[in-house]
Amino acid sequence: MSDKTILVWFRNDLRIHDNEILLEAVRKADKVLPVYCFDPYYFQPTETGANKTGNFRARFLLEAVADLRKNLQGFGAELIIRIGSPAEIIPQLAEEYHVSEVYHHREVAYEETNISEQVEAALWKMRLNLKHFIGHTMYHKEDLPFPIKDIPDSFAVFKKKVERDSNVRPVVPTPDHISVPEITDAGELPTLQQLGLTEPIDDPRATEYFQGGETAALVQLHKSLSNIDSSAKQKGKNGNDNSTKLSPWISIGCISPRQVYWEIQKYGNNGNLLKLELLWRDYFRFMFKKHGQKFISAKNEAAELATDHDALFDKWKLGETGVPLIDAAMHELNATGYISNQNRQVVADYLVNTLKADWTKGAAYFEEKLIDYSPASNWGNWAFIAGVNDAKESKYTIATKLPKELEAKTDFVITWQPSSIDEAGDLVEA
Repeated sequence: MSDKTILVWFRNDLRIHDNEILLEAVRKADKVLPVYCFDPYYFQPTETGANKTGNFRARFLLEAVADLRKNLQGFGAELIIRIGSPAEIIPQLAEEYHVSEVYHHREVAYEETNISEQVEAALWKMRLNLKHFIGHTMYHKEDLPFPIKDIPDSFAVFKKKVERDSNVRPVVPTPDHISVPEITDAGELPTLQQLGLTEPIDDPRATEYFQGGETAALVQLHKSLSNIDSSAKQKGKNGNDNSTKLSPWISIGCISPRQVYWEIQKYGNNGNLLKLELLWRDYFRFMFKKHGQKFISAKNEAAELATDHDALFDKWKLGETGVPLIDAAMHELNATGYISNQNRQVVADYLVNTLKADWTKGAAYFEEKLIDYSPASNWGNWAFIAGVNDAKESKYTIATKLPKELEAKTDFVITWQPSSIDEAGDLVEA
């Protein structure tokens, strides 16, 4: 009798801890085949000629995949790496290794779900099942106090009902050992050049370097939360930046929101703002699940754009608006692939409401540049600022107005942060 083999298709879940598809595959199959595909779709130029994925984000992803391979090897397994369309590669590997079923985590944004549907259709022709799991949110959708179609569009109402009537599930155990079939060609990790990108140049003024991978994510988690008490005491003093900076690792699943939540629980009320940030992430994902593309276009009537909005957009993205804080934030984004969430809100609000430029171009620019880009949070947040969706304003809305005393701030590394509930959102990639 032949062994049962399950193919685990890694996407934005590049971890071993709290990874349900990996654990279930180990439990249900004799052999597990871990696979990651570098899909050329995500590295193609956009209509504007820019890269869909910038080099800082691509480097972070490459580091994360390399770390996943190393960690899997520590469990006796191996990660197959391929460059190409998953709709072609997954069926090919399924046939080659006599796979019985394919597991993956379900996505919510249009491009990601479309790729899943292509893979599912290709596997269906082979009479193979693509099994969907849910693993990108703090709250599991099955534990919400309402079905997806009835989720409140108001974040304030959503927050109140979820926190009152739902619980966060515990993290799933980590496998002791992962058995894989004999792999003849695991594949090499591609270079940035093979993905059509150049090596990013790290700016010496940057105060942070984000190393991709679960190993670095766990270090950052314990580092940031071990200082939570002192950070709470220092909040708002001397312009200190007390954010956890966990969003890059959460965005591609090097660490799960549930892991973060249960670590936060150890710190009592001092972790409330972090839990609020995680809840914003959940909200945007559930809104995309409920509304689909309508969430970012339902009210997107013809906006009154400035006559020279294209030129104004170019000045914005290059940090040449003449407003010191806006320009400093954009310089930092361009030089590092990261800026604080508060500054994302400010520069987005400035582009949309002051310059009267096209908000979708701003969202696409953030998609290219941010190492912590996540489709639902990025596009949902920009649409929220542009006023095209139904996320009704509440006391939990992230502040976007530029404080008067900061209009002349010119520091390259911006560290200011407001001392109110409105600061929440570091984990929500604007």
